[in-house]
Amino acid sequence: MDLQIDGNAAIITASSSGLGKASALALANEGVNVTINGRDEDKLEAAAEDIRKSTGASVLPIVGDIKKRETLETLVDRTTDRYGRLDHLVTSAGGPPSGATLDTNEKDWYEGFDLLVMSVFRLVREAVPFLREGSGTIVNITSRTVKEALDSLVLSNSIRMSVIGLEKTLSRELAPDVRVNSVLPGPHRTSRIEGLIDAAIERGEVETREEGIEEWSSAVPLGKLGDPGDLGRLIAFLSSPRASFINGAAIPVDGGSSRSNL
Repeated sequence: MDLQIDGNAAIITASSSGLGKASALALANEGVNVTINGRDEDKLEAAAEDIRKSTGASVLPIVGDIKKRETLETLVDRTTDRYGRLDHLVTSAGGPPSGATLDTNEKDWYEGFDLLVMSVFRLVREAVPFLREGSGTIVNITSRTVKEALDSLVLSNSIRMSVIGLEKTLSRELAPDVRVNSVLPGPHRTSRIEGLIDAAIERGEVETREEGIEEWSSAVPLGKLGDPGDLGRLIAFLSSPRASFINGAAIPVDGGSSRSNL
């Protein structure tokens, strides 16, 4: 299927690995010029080269912390300078630390809010004038925790819900010029899951990473962890005219693991 986004330009935050990189790769496969972002320069450059070799697309890597306003301003400025346009945002972020509520402190909460919510708000504010020039799209990568609280993930359970409130509000405020949606990933084979498993090992909940992967997989009705590439292709679809009537949606991508009815 031709998604009709060849020649477009997109910014994907936190995209040196995991779901962010998979999203950038999927968009680049459709002919989109992509700007990718991460804090580790070596890792980001390696991701950029991998995407270039795999797709032949133009890739602009920009190092920076998305909790900082200057990073987000730079992403928009350099993207529009290089490509002369900005059509799509994909907001991604590493997850906040795991842990029970009383094991967190105020610094954890403020940093989590900056990472997950303010990074989206600030980037959208910078990008909207350009997105409105065409049929712009915003897709937020959040988590299934916005629908179902998971043990030891109080920061993700609580803070990510604000992203959905922002997405739903923007989907009405920016329509019809810009469509805004979210995807709610369940467990995928990413470094984030490996980090959660390592934390579980430290807490004595599982003994090995293999045991942790098996435990995560057993909670998914399909019996496996998700493929980041599949989620990336969904995001490319949501960013395309083929999804022109999808707006304000929050789409679970979790293999049926959530028990929420809504």
